[in-house]
Amino acid sequence: MRPIQRYFNAYRGLPSSLYVLFGATVINSVGMFVFPFLTLYLTGRLGMSQKEAGLFIMIVNFAYIPANFIGGKIADTFGRKKLMVTAQVLSGLCYIPCGFPGIGGNVRWFLLASVFFDGLTDPARTAMMTDLTTPETRRPAFSLTYLGHNLGFAVGMMIAGFLFEKATSWLFWGNAIAILAAISLVALKVPETKPTNEQVEASFGSGREDEGHRGNIVQALLSRPYLIIFTVLTGLYGFVYAQHRFILPLQTKEFFGMRGSVIYGTLMTLNATMVIVLSTPIMTLTQHWKPINAVALAGLLFGLGFGLIGLAPSVPLMYITTAIWTLGEIVNATNEGTYVANHTPISHRARFQAMLPLLGGFGWSISPPLVGAFTDRFGLRTAWPFLGGIAVIASIAIWCLGIIERRPTRKENAATD
Repeated sequence: MRPIQRYFNAYRGLPSSLYVLFGATVINSVGMFVFPFLTLYLTGRLGMSQKEAGLFIMIVNFAYIPANFIGGKIADTFGRKKLMVTAQVLSGLCYIPCGFPGIGGNVRWFLLASVFFDGLTDPARTAMMTDLTTPETRRPAFSLTYLGHNLGFAVGMMIAGFLFEKATSWLFWGNAIAILAAISLVALKVPETKPTNEQVEASFGSGREDEGHRGNIVQALLSRPYLIIFTVLTGLYGFVYAQHRFILPLQTKEFFGMRGSVIYGTLMTLNATMVIVLSTPIMTLTQHWKPINAVALAGLLFGLGFGLIGLAPSVPLMYITTAIWTLGEIVNATNEGTYVANHTPISHRARFQAMLPLLGGFGWSISPPLVGAFTDRFGLRTAWPFLGGIAVIASIAIWCLGIIERRPTRKENAATD
């Protein structure tokens, strides 16, 4: 019993609202049925080519851009909770028509609408997490939410694999039920968290990393150059990581035929199971590291894990490479958000969470069509070493950024003199 207690001790003492958000995340993730199987749905059910499917997924990803921008402004101006509840209800409702027979290609419009409403929610959701934490508690708080996502995802993927083959309509209806149930929990149990004007004013001149900024969003971003560079570099991670949803299921299908979708489902279950078991130990192991150094290590793991996938049509190799890039995912997920939150001004939290995905999410968005076109011409297996190389280059650059960031500025030198 004591090892189990020690496992969860890292999450003790957090605000009660964070535990509610953890529960909502688990529920929502159990029902995250559609997007992990979207590539197979578009190519298998709707008859799209790999390139066409990649183009649609790019459009879906780009739908987040205007939604995030609008949502960030609303959340910083009017608050987090009302926006989250309204947008998530609309997002969930958009999945319901997708499950009815005869909808055909029109399913794409409802998926786009659902993604747009979910995009409105994203800045408020992350800003709420930051509002509820301090620099000392952010790493365990982000780790707990990440754990909740994967705890639900591990169960959900097994259900989704069955639904995809036997009851496709329930991919959509189950996703809708989960979203509506999760946001109901937030609506009932989590208060508004937007910082008060007094809290923002008190931050000015404090010297804190999250000190407020009096300018507009562009000026605030330019006042954090290291954060901008960091976000661009982690966007290259996104370019690579996006392929676990796009060409990885296609690769398993090419390697293993009809068993491919089942094997892909088990790979995703392995991914989620490792996160459940290892995210807390890894968070504890790296909690005294600088977050930027841990993120650099994650890139090396991404490079090795994704870079070796195409070596041979071997089931053991697929599990080994999945385990390696999953370690990279865990290290990155428990440290990247902490770095960003610590460097975000208290006055612009939601807007930063809206604007930064324009930089960091660009790699994820353009990855499916670019890699799809590449694989249409050269084959799936040739893409993996290319992707691994991108991750390693980004990792080295992030490590160098951490070294530069630690150097004293001219202002600090002058103060010392």
